[in-house]
Amino acid sequence: MSGNPAAATPAASLADAPAPAPVPAAAGERGLSVSQAMSNVMEKGKTAFIPYITAGDPDLATTEAALRLLDALGADVVELGMPFSDPSADGPVIQASAARALAAGATVDAIMAMLKEVTPQLSCPVVIFSYFSPIAERGTASFAAAVKEAGAKGLIVPDLPYAETSAFRDEAIKNDLELVLLTTPSTRAERMKEITEASGGFVYLVSVDGVTGARANVNPRVESLLKEIKEVTDKAVAVGFGISTPDHVKQIAEWGADGVIIGSAMVKQLGEAATPEEGLKRLEVYARSLKDALP
Repeated sequence: MSGNPAAATPAASLADAPAPAPVPAAAGERGLSVSQAMSNVMEKGKTAFIPYITAGDPDLATTEAALRLLDALGADVVELGMPFSDPSADGPVIQASAARALAAGATVDAIMAMLKEVTPQLSCPVVIFSYFSPIAERGTASFAAAVKEAGAKGLIVPDLPYAETSAFRDEAIKNDLELVLLTTPSTRAERMKEITEASGGFVYLVSVDGVTGARANVNPRVESLLKEIKEVTDKAVAVGFGISTPDHVKQIAEWGADGVIIGSAMVKQLGEAATPEEGLKRLEVYARSLKDALP
């Protein structure tokens, strides 16, 4: 990982801080929507910092602490991955993370209950990243209602074909949720335009065809893809997949992205630590190094 841990470690670690007292709020009325959060960042001429972690890895108490920590470090949006046994869009790091979470007993209901407790304490919106199978198993209407009740503000479903998004987007809208859609380097221009029009919260530009995971360099095509997307939409565009270093986030910000999404490299800090406490401290140092690299 990049950054100098010695220089980045604060005198008093946020990971050691006690949890703040919950702030009462009605379900669905907690904080900013995803699009509002992104607009606020864009109005300041900044680039949004969007970390991803897996719910329940290594346990839900650590996930709750990590959400508070990332919020305190200035995350603009946090993506929370629902662990799934067949994560087709994910590489080995997030696959292993999901397996650990499932083995530790993370369930949809337990994750939603944890979120309901922590979201009133967060200033940034949480977006649930879930494959479609767990959503279909519960029922789309029931799942969307549960996400709203938990206080999350958006959904990303990477394996939902675009042709099938309309009905699910309707369920999301009924529950004040923004359904973020993905476009890739191989998406045709006409379809990309349709995706940007339909996407809620922001447009998710996948930097490479393939699965998640840290890579040595950012795909240089991202620069031209960002220009193409911005020619057809005023919505925020965030870039994800393969981003892991301060140099990566600086490069993507310079190319004009409105947000950067860091997944596998973030998950690695929590999942590969010897203890949850060490994982939170590693997460703090790493997240701070990326946040500090953004304009």
